[in-house]
Amino acid sequence: MSVQDHSGYRERPREGMSTKAGLVLVGFLIIAGALLFTEHRAHVLGLLIWLPLLACPLMHFFMHGGHGHHHGGGRPNDPRSV
Repeated sequence: MSVQDHSGYRERPREGMSTKAGLVLVGFLIIAGALLFTEHRAHVLGLLIWLPLLACPLMHFFMHGGHGHHHGGGRPNDPRSV
């Protein structure tokens, strides 16, 4: 018997979203989300105006990771100091 012989191996059936229970769950979540949005549309749309104000500090906090970390010792011609 060689190392590449897989005759005794059986592939297990895939579990997850391809099963009937997974499809029912996805369908339920889509319907529940649509109903929640239609019932609470005024609240959701009223909060959308605050998203830019929330996005500004979050982007500042998460996107400024590279600023102020110069490790070159301040030499102008050193590529590490850029």
